[in-house]
Amino acid sequence: MTRQAISNPLHADEGADNGAPPPQINAPRHRRQLRIPPDVAQRIVVGGLWAIAMSAVAVLLFIIVFIMVKGLPHVTPEFLLQAPAKGGRLGGVSPMIFGTIAVAGLAVLIAGPIGVITAIYLTEYTRESKLTAFIRFGADCLAGIPSIIFGLFGFVFFADTLGLGISIISGALTLALMVLPTIIRTSEEAIRAVPAAFRDVSFGLGSTRWQMVTRVVLRSALPGIGTGIVLSIGRSISETAALMLTSGMVARHPSSVFDSARTLALHFFTLSREGISMPKAYATAAVLVLAILMINLLAYWFMRRFIARVR
Repeated sequence: MTRQAISNPLHADEGADNGAPPPQINAPRHRRQLRIPPDVAQRIVVGGLWAIAMSAVAVLLFIIVFIMVKGLPHVTPEFLLQAPAKGGRLGGVSPMIFGTIAVAGLAVLIAGPIGVITAIYLTEYTRESKLTAFIRFGADCLAGIPSIIFGLFGFVFFADTLGLGISIISGALTLALMVLPTIIRTSEEAIRAVPAAFRDVSFGLGSTRWQMVTRVVLRSALPGIGTGIVLSIGRSISETAALMLTSGMVARHPSSVFDSARTLALHFFTLSREGISMPKAYATAAVLVLAILMINLLAYWFMRRFIARVR
């Protein structure tokens, strides 16, 4: 019977119908997957990154060119050397240039040493603990506070409580609090980037920790520290909301740090918001942008010269 069923396919089908399950054969399914060659994928990624970078540069160039086209024709020697007249419709921005240099320079002079010393303490003179975590958390929180909140605090604490009034020193202290987190974090990362071998060699030659920090670590970390200070200068020069409540809006030359002063950013804000003179507003913006570019170029040139001399 078995041989007949095997030899006769009809009997085999009948036996399968009588209760024996038919054998199941799973045919392999071939799925076609789209595979991009590695060299093509590399070109696509590089092209995408290049396009994103160029778009960011294009936006920056468009803003700079737009401001320069609108403002440079109105920037004259008289505009740079005269004081404003008739609410800003006439005259220039000489007091604003002086006020910007005074407020931003004093703020960086206050925040710079404090930020660098704090970074040195966090990286060289203490271990990771709750105190260091708390300091870093506080710096990060300060970096995220809106500038108008800093201005309100500066007005209440520096101008009113301490009796400094609406003055250059009040605005500088407020800006110092604003830029302090940037200096701390950038200086800390720059110091951490110095190889540990530099420290070991310095200790091996008999240096103290302070000698190692001042003569080895800080010299190697100077480019990163300088970058943080340059960013702080740029933010101090372009700040408006905080200075509106602390340094004031008086458009004249101050006689001391306890007098009120108007910065270039505040002057531009006043002219454009009230519609006093848009040509003067664009000229003020052009001077502000040129000042920031010049400060950045001079700072990077100085750092390169110093690094080349040290090496």
